[in-house]
Amino acid sequence: MFEARDLSGDLSAVRTAHAPGALVVDCARDFETLDPAVAEELALLTDALDPATYPESWLPADAPDELRRYAGDEFTVGMPGDGGVAWTRQTDPPTVFVKPRLEGSPESFVRFLVAEALLEAGSDVPEHFLPFFESRYRELASAVPLDPAGTYQLAAALTTAYTGLHTRETFVDWDEAYPDLFAAWLDAGERLVPRLTDLPGEVARGETAFPAAAELACSAVKHAAAPDGTDPPVELPAPFAALDTSAYRDHGAEYAVTWAEKTFAELDE
Repeated sequence: MFEARDLSGDLSAVRTAHAPGALVVDCARDFETLDPAVAEELALLTDALDPATYPESWLPADAPDELRRYAGDEFTVGMPGDGGVAWTRQTDPPTVFVKPRLEGSPESFVRFLVAEALLEAGSDVPEHFLPFFESRYRELASAVPLDPAGTYQLAAALTTAYTGLHTRETFVDWDEAYPDLFAAWLDAGERLVPRLTDLPGEVARGETAFPAAAELACSAVKHAAAPDGTDPPVELPAPFAALDTSAYRDHGAEYAVTWAEKTFAELDE
């Protein structure tokens, strides 16, 4: 199920700099929750497994089953929609998983995703939106007129934006140290620009649901920073530009809930 991935060049250097000792593995199949037998396979490659659990009181009564499973005692790494590279600190050392769904993707993009996962795994950013929001997830659910799936999608997007605020300056610094990874980061940001241009209009016309718009805009936060002497690759449209602030970086979930309350109140006007 798991095979250690050989890291060379820039990726090896990124691991040494940001997540020393982290394990990077290729996976034989896509997954989120690992059954006990498969978890034992992972245990052979790591020093320890410590599956995280979270209080039931953090969850709204109508929370999706996937979120309840994540909060419970099953070993869950990543969630549906998280993409082809996932990481966890539920192992010692942290582990980065490269999943088969990435087959066919450009190698430069895959290498960037692995580098990004190493950077995040070795930092203090949250592994998932539930430990980010904690009990405030119930506040978020009460503050927004969304169904459980929409609230889930919005919470994941807001956590992505928060993470991007903490990692993007490192991406900028890769300009000289890791030019290929920097180029992949820059390219990914530039590809988002056309999709962001009319995003507020799409939401206003009902062409794009708000959670989906948030997912797109918040994924761009990590690209909304510029190397010295250049323009930012990405500028976020309103109301998401209010997430691209030092206030959000400093105040986290409390700010996110307040932003959601104010944003939906204005949308209702």
